Amino acid sequence: MRHRPPELHRKRARDMRADATRPEDILWQMLKDRRIEGFKFRRQVPLKGYILDFVCFEARLIVEVDGSQHVESWTDRARDAIFRGEGFRILRFWNDEVTDSPDSVCRAILGALRNTGE
Repeated sequence: MRHRPPELHRKRARDMRADATRPEDILWQMLKDRRIEGFKFRRQVPLKGYILDFVCFEARLIVEVDGSQHVESWTDRARDAIFRGEGFRILRFWNDEVTDSPDSVCRAILGALRNTGE
């Protein structure tokens, strides 16, 4: 059965897609339309009460783009533990990493995608 998040979460995800940060926009341009070796990414996906920045369900990979509000965030650690328990891997990048070195970020994502069995 397909997961159907509550309407409130779906609306919030739509709003976040419409009002993405510059780093999120930069990364989305690299991930959308299966641009990385054919892997399909979705953005601002509501799942288990959270909204994931980017996720590739096929590779069980979550990619988060974080600002300074995420430094030492116990909420992020708890959330990551939930998704790791579900078999997901999580990559986190700082906003300035994406804006200053998008190719490096893309290479790190590609490396994780190629290592889906680990």
